[in-house]
Amino acid sequence: MDLQMRQRIEGGIFLLGFAACIPLANYMIGHVGTFCVLNGPCLIPVGPGLTAPSGVLMVGLALVLRDLVQRRLGIAWAIGAIIIGAFLSTTFTPPSLALASAAAFLGSEIADLLVFTPLQKKGLVKAAFFSSIAGLVVDSVMFLWLAFGSLDFLAGQVVGKAIMVVAALPILFWIRNRDRRLGLMPA
Repeated sequence: MDLQMRQRIEGGIFLLGFAACIPLANYMIGHVGTFCVLNGPCLIPVGPGLTAPSGVLMVGLALVLRDLVQRRLGIAWAIGAIIIGAFLSTTFTPPSLALASAAAFLGSEIADLLVFTPLQKKGLVKAAFFSSIAGLVVDSVMFLWLAFGSLDFLAGQVVGKAIMVVAALPILFWIRNRDRRLGLMPA
């Protein structure tokens, strides 16, 4: 298989994973956690004295996957993925949270893209880490403020999303090292 075809196939896999994160996050919020609030989210512990809705794990992963979509398929595909993701975030969430979910998704993924694009020249791992951190902070602030008018749960949201970003680092190192060995360059 030639390198260009491999790049497209991997990009497609990353794109499907990115798209799957959205309904999975919304499913987890209502069904997966150590404690589920009546008519509210299911929560998981994310640090000492911190809890967050379980879906934050998938949001953190989505930020990393969007970076990989851009690396493999290019910025146009990444922008398309963001637009589709914003739409999907409205369809898999309760109507009362649809606007907050879509706006936070759109804002966070654009922030991620704006940080990742110039930083990727300095390396995949560094670019994905810092862009994902920027995106998860924007997502947390926007969602909490638009949905609830409060930032009371900001720390848990940020830590929960950061857990998945940090968990993805070994895979990003592996991809970076393999890309160097195979001569794969970013799209």
